[in-house]
Amino acid sequence: MNRSDVHHVFPKKHLKSHGRHKGEYNQIANYVRAQSEINIAIGDKAPEKYFGELVEQCNGGKKKYGGITSREELVANLRAHCLPESLLDGEVPDYDAFLEQRRRLMAKKIQQWFEVL
Repeated sequence: MNRSDVHHVFPKKHLKSHGRHKGEYNQIANYVRAQSEINIAIGDKAPEKYFGELVEQCNGGKKKYGGITSREELVANLRAHCLPESLLDGEVPDYDAFLEQRRRLMAKKIQQWFEVL
């Protein structure tokens, strides 16, 4: 069984190094569940760095972050976690814009769930 952690999409240490404080980086919109091994491998890397490495992994590069090896799997994973697909194209917004985009995606998913009830 794989252990999982709460992973900060914009890692906590990365945000701290940019002057962000606990109330800013500990936002629900900045959290995803990730295998502990993946969370540790990402560490404090900037999102543009580790998402670029994920894309490389899906293009036959070295496996650094779990077993996702195709862009289709990666896109499905981002959609499941309400993460903007633009992250895979190197378009990483600043942190505040990311939070706004992610909150909108999360709200849309919740709305879709309620519509099928």
